[in-house]
Amino acid sequence: PGWSSAPFQQLSGVTQTCATKAVGWDNVAYFCYPFTVDMFYTQEDEGVFPYSLPQWPVLYFEVLSLDFWQRYRVEGYGSLVLPASPGVHMLTIPTWRPVELGTVAEMRRFFIGGSPELEDLTYIRIPSTFKGKRLSRFGFRTETTGSVTFRLYCLQQSKAFLENSALRQHMQSVLDRLGGFSQHSSVYNVLEAFQRARRRMQEAREGLPPDLVNASAPAV
Repeated sequence: PGWSSAPFQQLSGVTQTCATKAVGWDNVAYFCYPFTVDMFYTQEDEGVFPYSLPQWPVLYFEVLSLDFWQRYRVEGYGSLVLPASPGVHMLTIPTWRPVELGTVAEMRRFFIGGSPELEDLTYIRIPSTFKGKRLSRFGFRTETTGSVTFRLYCLQQSKAFLENSALRQHMQSVLDRLGGFSQHSSVYNVLEAFQRARRRMQEAREGLPPDLVNASAPAV
């Protein structure tokens, strides 16, 4: 809720096939498939934030295998919540796949290919059609199959940040002007103090006897 993207934004895709190689006890495939996604969040009710934080976008993925006879098999499903903080993130997400009871299903998967699949990928987390309060997955059998590692470079830009920056610049300019006024006022205070001291000296000079004033006067 609250998230949108540009109409030309591609929100799904398929990677290339990649051969696996043995790394220790695991078979690892390095896809090296770059993708870019731009998402926009709009806060409708300003009075709600920050008491209710926005739900961050979720990335759903499905792993398939392709054998020598061009037969596809579902190897795992998974999902990850995009990081809420900017920067570089390395996330390893475990995957699972649905299974059927009995050896016949596994033999069919091995010899013929094909396996149980999810019609709706949102079932990996919370189905898009779910409207209740409690989600039960009782009776849904799965098994773990591996993991997928994502390297994410997250960049965030907010209009509120720009407004705060403009406000800080405005406050800084105001402080600069106030600083200039304070400098002018300090110079004015010094001149006014000098004038007061000069008037006091003149008043004190006028209060002295005439002979003392004439004796202290310089000769021309």
